[in-house]
Amino acid sequence: MLTFEQKQEIIEREFPQLVKKEVSMKRINYHLEESEYDKTVVVQHLHPNGNAFVYVEGLKGYEVDGRGLTNVREATEEQLIRTIHDAIDGLLTVYEPVDEMWEGEDGASLRVKEEEGWWNVYFDDQIEESFGAYDEAVDYLEDEGFLKK
Repeated sequence: MLTFEQKQEIIEREFPQLVKKEVSMKRINYHLEESEYDKTVVVQHLHPNGNAFVYVEGLKGYEVDGRGLTNVREATEEQLIRTIHDAIDGLLTVYEPVDEMWEGEDGASLRVKEEEGWWNVYFDDQIEESFGAYDEAVDYLEDEGFLKK
């Protein structure tokens, strides 16, 4: 396990765009002030015991708590760098939800719209089907003979 000092040195060496802010109990937060979102904390509560959290809400491949944080206490240097890099990318990327039109062989149109984690298929203003993953919605539309416009 990397020590507090090692993690601090890695963060400050690899991510000069992060702003260090001391918080209670000798812990440190690192903020990304250029974030596209209200959320700016990338590393939360780097503690002298080596514990820390990184904000990765919505990013694939991370186990998160209810606040969107993943624990990096046991992370290697490479894992810590990758996790923080992914977190920064996530905060700098403006997310555009899916909103696509699909056309059937008979000229009928369906719309796929991502809403609150669901991919809904609409015919006019009525929900035709709802899926938990984009791939499932695409499979349904393709099976029904629709092509993306």
